[in-house]
Amino acid sequence: MRKIEVEVDVEIDGDTPPAKKPAAKRLPLFLAFAAVLVVAGGGYYAYDTLYASKYAITDNAYVGADSAQITPLIAAPVAEVRVSDTQKVKRGDVLVRLDDTDARLQLAIAEASYQSAVRRVTAYEATDRNLKAQIAGREADRSAAAARLASAKAQLQKATVDLDRRRALAGSGSVSGDELTAVETAYRTAKANVDAAQAALALASASRDAAVGAQEANAALIAGVPVERNPEVLAARSARDQAQVNLDRTVIRAPIDGVVSRRQVQIGQRVQPGMTLMVVVPLAQAYVDANFKEVKLAKVRPGQKVELHSDLYGGDVPFTGRVVGFSGGTGAAFSVVPAQNATGNWIKVVQRLPVRIALDPAELAEHPLEVGLSMTARIFLEDQD
Repeated sequence: MRKIEVEVDVEIDGDTPPAKKPAAKRLPLFLAFAAVLVVAGGGYYAYDTLYASKYAITDNAYVGADSAQITPLIAAPVAEVRVSDTQKVKRGDVLVRLDDTDARLQLAIAEASYQSAVRRVTAYEATDRNLKAQIAGREADRSAAAARLASAKAQLQKATVDLDRRRALAGSGSVSGDELTAVETAYRTAKANVDAAQAALALASASRDAAVGAQEANAALIAGVPVERNPEVLAARSARDQAQVNLDRTVIRAPIDGVVSRRQVQIGQRVQPGMTLMVVVPLAQAYVDANFKEVKLAKVRPGQKVELHSDLYGGDVPFTGRVVGFSGGTGAAFSVVPAQNATGNWIKVVQRLPVRIALDPAELAEHPLEVGLSMTARIFLEDQD
């Protein structure tokens, strides 16, 4: 028995066959999707060309300031704390007073040591004058001893001649024995006088040399400089000045204008050098560190104008700034545990580089900012001034 297959196309009321309806519906959808892509691409191109290419924008920006840490330079108990957190201070305002009892005693001791040094050096100068007078006296004694030696030698020479004459005449009987004995005695006396005069001259010379040595040793202590320039006086005066500085440091003052933050000191607490008592934040000198992606920084230059908005005030309060410069490295490079990109498991991550932006002080005075507040920064790339 033969099987006959017949294909019949039936069109009812002029409708499209059911198999052809989905294809006909998808075509307009594809066309609409393509149109959306074209419009979106054109819009993005126009946005990038007319707007985005002229600006570098980031909301990863925060207010910063070079805060001043208030630390004591001496160890002492706290006697008075004059400020509290959030309080505004001016440069030179007293923040903390330390107990100055020990410092005043040390200053008194140092002042006494200084005055003693001045008197001691003054005594050195008086001793120098006395030793110079002694040298002159010893020189006179030496001259007198030399004169006495010369006289003794002359007497010895005369006694020698008299003795030789008497001895020559003694054989002929012209000179008695008593006379010869007297002459010999005179000779021995003259010789003894010469020896005594030589000893006296040696003693006078030694006394003079001793006086000269003492004067030279004393002169080394004063070294030809006035009392105030003497090393002993300078050392004592430096110690006194240091004691005065330590006394002055019992009063801790604000080094800059700003706002007190993180006060950690209390009355009665004994502080040590280097201990952080509080922080003074100079809000009038605040700046912004904006962390831009590295791919956005090709046209960024120092001096370019920046428009900023703070989350605190919103978009109605714009801030004007200028690019100061770039950080020396990315945040990842300066992190506590920097990334080890030389390892085998490596994924490239777009880095962010901090850009320092200076703010207008007049705008800061009108709308103060606090450290750490979030900002949105927009750099005008076409501004090359």
